[in-house]
Amino acid sequence: MTEYGKQLAAASTPIPGLVVWELPVHGDSRGWFKENWQREKMTAAGLPDFGPVQNNISFNDAVGTTRGIHAEPWDKFVSVAAGRIFGAWVDLREGPTFGAVFTCELDPSRAIFVPRGVGNAYQTLEPDTAYAYLVNDHWSPDASYTFLNLADETAAIAWPIPLDRAELSAKDAAHPRLADVTPVPPRKTLVLGANGQLGRALRAELGDAPHLEYATRADLDLASPALAGARRWRDYDTIINAAAHTAVDGAETPEGRREAWAANVTGVGVLAQIAAANAITLVHVSSDYVFDGTIDRPYREDDAVCPVGVYGQTKAAGDALVSAVPRHFIIRTSWVIGDGKNFVRTMAYLAERGIDPRVVDDQTGRLTFTSDLARGIHHLLTSDAPFGTYNLTGSGAAASWADIARRVFELTGHDPSRVTGVSTDEYFASATAAVAPRPRNSVLDLAKIGGAGFAATDQDDALSAYTRALAAE
Repeated sequence: MTEYGKQLAAASTPIPGLVVWELPVHGDSRGWFKENWQREKMTAAGLPDFGPVQNNISFNDAVGTTRGIHAEPWDKFVSVAAGRIFGAWVDLREGPTFGAVFTCELDPSRAIFVPRGVGNAYQTLEPDTAYAYLVNDHWSPDASYTFLNLADETAAIAWPIPLDRAELSAKDAAHPRLADVTPVPPRKTLVLGANGQLGRALRAELGDAPHLEYATRADLDLASPALAGARRWRDYDTIINAAAHTAVDGAETPEGRREAWAANVTGVGVLAQIAAANAITLVHVSSDYVFDGTIDRPYREDDAVCPVGVYGQTKAAGDALVSAVPRHFIIRTSWVIGDGKNFVRTMAYLAERGIDPRVVDDQTGRLTFTSDLARGIHHLLTSDAPFGTYNLTGSGAAASWADIARRVFELTGHDPSRVTGVSTDEYFASATAAVAPRPRNSVLDLAKIGGAGFAATDQDDALSAYTRALAAE
């Protein structure tokens, strides 16, 4: 019997993400009225903002009509428009709760949110029952479905009307037992730029589970007009964009400018559209070059961007596009050091071969090792950190490039006084090719990411470990 006058309230279940909702129903002698789906109130009360795109209704004229157990690749908000049902839900997702069962009755005053991969079934308890559900994806012949037999002995669902007296389809009666069900994998994570320094660090950090996909430019080109249709994007939970045009000086040339805007803006814009349309979390790696480096304190996330070179302009434009995605992390970093050719490796090489370098001493910042950057991204994705922009660099005292070069010489057993400091203008005075302007101050404030529970590695500790690893090669 429908209960009138309840307050909107949510109750968790033994199945993670499966939540029962008590709905306010207002009735009198004429009938009743309810807000079956109210985004603002329900999201404020804890319902995921799951973005429904389709509303389906199943009408059942006979008591005992039984349907399920179906796990579709989308989330559902299930309610009853008329009548009453006994509902049964079985967790068919990969993980420790695989096979967990929850049952309850639903009527117009009670609904349930069913996350992707949880098997859904019901049995009508009254005639002329209408069962409605909102889903956040359109039906597709390419979608993958998982099923469980209604009579599975492991789930042992206590159907009010025994199945041998119930009305069910031959197809539902023939579904496999739990022992033969392949668990539903999590939605995929896609890492773009898999062959780059950060891409390789992300693979080392995240691993190679089946739901993790690593793509190079040859696999998925951000500048390709076919990007929007390149995947069934509803199967993805997260995209980590570690791909970018990073040739800072090259971006100052006509050809480089076009390439930088294509990869860092046009392609990122398409990614942003894909993420927004498919409830995907978009992680985008940005740069200290979005600032001009003229303020005399560390840059905060809310400081106005002010890029002075083409590369910085494209990164700032990409940030603006990503910031419109409901589920986004923009990671601003600086002075990235990873596997492959980089400043630290070059200084160690010069020290070993007796070459005394001239190194810029009027640009200040902190090194960011790709292992730390990957670790920070992983932390944000797994810690329920609020979406938004985060600075992520090494911690500790800021230093100039010349300071770091001297420290590399020292750590590798060479005389740091062999490094001569010069100004940026002096260093590039004889350059014959295009040179991009550099921020003099690249120090980023780390208070926000620290408040999210991430402790960045001290840059000197990381530098010491890195030079030891170089020596062992």
